[in-house]
Amino acid sequence: MELRGKQKRYLRAAAHDMRPLFSVGKQGLTPNWVEQLGSAIDKRELFKVNILNNSDVTVSEVKAYIEAHSNIQVVQTIGHTLLLFGQAQNPKYRDYSVTVAKI
Repeated sequence: MELRGKQKRYLRAAAHDMRPLFSVGKQGLTPNWVEQLGSAIDKRELFKVNILNNSDVTVSEVKAYIEAHSNIQVVQTIGHTLLLFGQAQNPKYRDYSVTVAKI
């Protein structure tokens, strides 16, 4: 699902008070880390990822890696924090994607 402006605005507002769920540190970007993101997307659909100061990767590298190796979309980047969204496989966990589809 390609997100439009109003849909992104809704997701940014919904994630405003969330704390980062994942971090990128010295280990960098690995396929195992992306698999963990995918399993978290299946349960939550929307969460934040923080890039630590000791990380060797930049925000743009993390964004490109996530979008290239998964079906997760980066909704927003603020400083060292990325907001990720993806539709859950199980319809039971589709809270945000149902609302986003209606917008």
